[in-house]
Amino acid sequence: MPRTLSTSDMVTPGRLSPPPTEPTDGEQAGQPFLDGAPSSASLDTLIQHLVPTADYYPEARVRKFGPKLLQLLAEWTETFPRDFQEESTIGHLKDVVGRIAPCDEAYRKRMHQLLQALHQKLAALGQGSEGFMGADKPISYRTKPPASIHRELLGICSDPYTLAQQLTHVELERLRHIGPEEFVQAFVNKDPLASTKPCFNDKTNNLEAYVKWFNRLCYLVATEICMPAKKKQRAQVIEFFIDVARECFNIGNFNSLMAIISGMNMSPVSRLKKTWAKVKTAKFFILEHQMDPTGNFCNYRTALRGAAHRSLTAHSSREKIVIPFFSLLIKDIYFLNEGCANRLPNGHVNFEKFLELAKQVGEFITWKQVECPFEQDPSITHYLYTAPIFSEDGLYLASYESESPENQTEKERWKSLRSSILGKT
Repeated sequence: MPRTLSTSDMVTPGRLSPPPTEPTDGEQAGQPFLDGAPSSASLDTLIQHLVPTADYYPEARVRKFGPKLLQLLAEWTETFPRDFQEESTIGHLKDVVGRIAPCDEAYRKRMHQLLQALHQKLAALGQGSEGFMGADKPISYRTKPPASIHRELLGICSDPYTLAQQLTHVELERLRHIGPEEFVQAFVNKDPLASTKPCFNDKTNNLEAYVKWFNRLCYLVATEICMPAKKKQRAQVIEFFIDVARECFNIGNFNSLMAIISGMNMSPVSRLKKTWAKVKTAKFFILEHQMDPTGNFCNYRTALRGAAHRSLTAHSSREKIVIPFFSLLIKDIYFLNEGCANRLPNGHVNFEKFLELAKQVGEFITWKQVECPFEQDPSITHYLYTAPIFSEDGLYLASYESESPENQTEKERWKSLRSSILGKT
């Protein structure tokens, strides 16, 4: 009689008793699992654990297999709902539902709930990230809105703690729309002319929108600093953003923190020496040190691990917040994917690589699901989305008109910008 494995035998690591197979080169017979976890194996060996034969087969009775299948489908549709956007895939899912639901009333009810939840998720995904980005395109200096229309940020929100909380609202809202499969799509279709960059497409629109949000926040910070005519006001804006950045760090919002620091380090801002002379820069240097790229962002990674540990042991929603520096997260996943082979020299699947990828993406999934504990202020978030921002040339021109060019290079650039943007000679 063929030996029958129970459902738990099928899915519990370390309890699989595979059918006897001939070892392949570099593979010991019956040893694809080490210490209860997969280490490496050929695809043929893995398939043999799952496919029935004349002498070996998994338990196929629906009443025993059903719970595991339900669990698989529930986790699949919850984590990767975009996999079911195609009609053909939905058809396969409904076919499975039709096969197991009639066997038990509990299955039928659970599968109905699963399909309802999936339809809701697909409807939400259909809305996409449209409307997230308002004035996405930077404006030139010439089209600067009059003061009566354009209200500076401090006129909307003068409390750095409040702004940091509203930035966290924006970050979590954007993160929530990014599906883990977007990382796969970005790297599978990477730009061959830019080997270190992912390739954005219609299947990665939420990921791309989040990268654009980071860039927008950088330029918004620089615009707010360069816009005031008086250096005292510019210094006040810089100190305000330093306090916002510090609160972002305390919250665990590292993406906004890096965007603010990057905005203040843009050349049109950093060249304002008379303005910076009026700023108490000690707090800013501390934040810069935390986000220093030296040693592959060693200081930031230490802070991120601390925030992640705090999140695991959190007693409040605020302590659960972890918003990573997103561009670095993308690069980490990219280089892990590109730098490690999918297969080992003996042809086995490289489980270590895929387990590490799963760990990093799994952490991201956990972090993006945290509910923001701060009350949203629509007037502030609307400003963050829609306030006009200067282009790089517009920032330089505003900077030169705030503090005159100091050398010949700056003077020539100022003259060129005035001619091209303002139409002056």
